[in-house]
Amino acid sequence: MRLSTTPAVLVLEDGRTFTGSAYGAIGQTVGEAVFVTAMSGYQETLTDPSYHRQIIIQTAPHIGNTGVNAADDESRRFWAAGYVVRDASRVSSNWRSEGDLDERLKSEGIVGISDVDTRALTLHLRDKGAMRMGIFSGPAAELDPTVMLDTVLETPRMAGARLAEEVSVSAAEFVPAVGEAKFSVAAVDLGIKAMTPQRLAERGIDVHVLPASVTFAEIEALGVDGVFFSNGPGDPATADDQVALLRQVLTARIPFFGICFGNQLLGRALGFGTFKLPFGHRGINVPVIDRTTEKVEITAQNHGFAVDAPLEGETTAPADPAFGRVAVSHVCLNDDVVEGLQCLDIPAFSVQFHPEAAAGPHDSSYLFDRFVDLMSARA
Repeated sequence: MRLSTTPAVLVLEDGRTFTGSAYGAIGQTVGEAVFVTAMSGYQETLTDPSYHRQIIIQTAPHIGNTGVNAADDESRRFWAAGYVVRDASRVSSNWRSEGDLDERLKSEGIVGISDVDTRALTLHLRDKGAMRMGIFSGPAAELDPTVMLDTVLETPRMAGARLAEEVSVSAAEFVPAVGEAKFSVAAVDLGIKAMTPQRLAERGIDVHVLPASVTFAEIEALGVDGVFFSNGPGDPATADDQVALLRQVLTARIPFFGICFGNQLLGRALGFGTFKLPFGHRGINVPVIDRTTEKVEITAQNHGFAVDAPLEGETTAPADPAFGRVAVSHVCLNDDVVEGLQCLDIPAFSVQFHPEAAAGPHDSSYLFDRFVDLMSARA
């Protein structure tokens, strides 16, 4: 493959710029700048709906070398607003490869930039915090720098963004259990990844993947044994409808499991606040301690918000004493951020990371078994 020599410019909202070459589609794009520390799994990253309206910066220096294929897609499309890499591979070399990443980016309309010092860019974001960013390539790269910066500054911030409905399925979908069906689960799609219902199905669970707008009455009508809230993009403070739905689930004592955005919404449903992290956790190498076992797990993560709950001891749920006691079950060892919640008096728990491991380590796959145990105890 011949790499592009078309000029491209990256502009951060604080005015810092980087120059490089166009990668993927030619044009301009804006979004929140986020860096991903994973050394592999770029296709799973690009197809993760949680990256909606974000420009992904890959800290791994060499991207595209294994190409792309249909099997590794985690959703129906690339969701990233833009893509930033250091060295774009000239060759796609893997026995599973069915195409070239650059060509896939073009076909999906994803504007990117290569030949960027991604280490310097990542360090800048780590020190200054999350910010908006734009990529301008081809004719757009010749715009006046002031015009580029103004375009970036006009971009809505992620704080206050309600995005789950934009990435959710529009109608219910069904993923049958592998083998004999032992349970059924309503999985509310807030930006779900394909591997999640697959991991549930592997445990003998029929999975009803439902739109973010689903009502409690619709869930009740399915007669499910459990409810699952997925990962997803945006600010959890905007998800009032889903929080109200979850409180109905908790009141009905239906076993509940949430991951990532679902963890933040459980926090809100219980009465805790959420806040935006300085630069978020995004990668497949984040250490977390499970306080129930005292084991350290290497986890896959992708979030810019977190739950504000007491790290030590038990707390009565601030939203409703009927929800009982709550404890923080998992904590990030990098920065002491809440990584999991455990309800001690009702059947509900959640984690901030991705136990479906696509892409990522398999340390946390046991969490799906914990969900099965909750449903078994209620049966």
